[in-house]
Amino acid sequence: MIEVLAKLGRGPVFLAGEVLECVITFTNPLSASSTSASSEMLAWASAQIHCQFHASENRVALPPSDGSKHDVQAENETVFVPNRGERGQCILSTPPKILFCDLRLDPGESKSYSYCETLPIDGPPSFRGQSVKYVYKLTIGCQRVNSPIKLLRVPFRVLVLHGLKDYQFPQDEAVAPSNPFLEAEEGLKKDSRLADLATELLMVATSRRSLHLYNISNTRGKVGTFCIFKTVYKIGEDVIGTFNFSEGDIPCLQFSVSLQTEESIQEEFQRRRGQPVSFSTHARHQEACLHTAQSSFSLPIPLSSTPGFTTNIVSLKWRLHFEFVTSSESAGNCLVRGSQSEAITWSGVEQMEVDTFSWDLPIKVLPTNPILASYVSQFSSTNSITI
Repeated sequence: MIEVLAKLGRGPVFLAGEVLECVITFTNPLSASSTSASSEMLAWASAQIHCQFHASENRVALPPSDGSKHDVQAENETVFVPNRGERGQCILSTPPKILFCDLRLDPGESKSYSYCETLPIDGPPSFRGQSVKYVYKLTIGCQRVNSPIKLLRVPFRVLVLHGLKDYQFPQDEAVAPSNPFLEAEEGLKKDSRLADLATELLMVATSRRSLHLYNISNTRGKVGTFCIFKTVYKIGEDVIGTFNFSEGDIPCLQFSVSLQTEESIQEEFQRRRGQPVSFSTHARHQEACLHTAQSSFSLPIPLSSTPGFTTNIVSLKWRLHFEFVTSSESAGNCLVRGSQSEAITWSGVEQMEVDTFSWDLPIKVLPTNPILASYVSQFSSTNSITI
């Protein structure tokens, strides 16, 4: 028996283009006092990153020729097929890397290997929607002699920030002394620079503030105004907005604001023409606001949510969905005077004619620092298997 432990040291969330590093440890759990006859042998171990794509048959019509093209190629090249038994299609994979061949472990002995691979920068982000799913996994395969292959799958999350693909790092290595022993160090340096660049780009994009004022009105007149200071956010931020009903001609009885994502299939892949868009609500604020001059809301964008993106099959957009309930009468008629004495009490009317209308405001949601997103990730940094 051999225990295989895979650990992602920095956490299970990465930016596309970063280097994923995983330490894989093989251990013989028997006591060191056992005889040498209890030694364990492994023929080989290999690791590979792949992205699985799965689509809902009721919503997405995929070309039948796409089938399992990647699986056939992998079976022709090697017996190690990381996506074997997985749902959907393997749309992206890195070259497999051999960790070792012919490993012998004595009782109580363990060996560790470091697997490093750059995540493709042009791949899709991790996403679990109502129509499609993009799932990333690191699969480690190992085999005893004359035994079936065992697979250890390590799921992780990938965030995509547009703009990193076209950035060229300064070629400062040409003037530096050449040292072949520093290859790994230079790779980590470039990886850290990419993370710093992403953080800088996100800070610039989401820190710009400018006043956006919108008039809220229906067919009968003005209800109020809405104010928001920016429309570009990172996941983990709060969307804050304010209402001013004091200048409205139509009394607003109630309003609600929902933070939603809009998942739409590209027209050529739709199962039915004119197929409706799928909406998901991530946060909601509702408030009764009769005789309220000003009000506000704060909706958090979950760190576990997916930033907006577009692929050849699906696109995901974010929006604020507003719903307003207004009175057909003036504000003074919404209350009834209950007493003529010195202590005057007012009570609400029993029935009231109302109008309802909605409004959508598109916003842009970008990724955040992957280390921050790792704190709330549903994936574990450590995965293990016994073979």
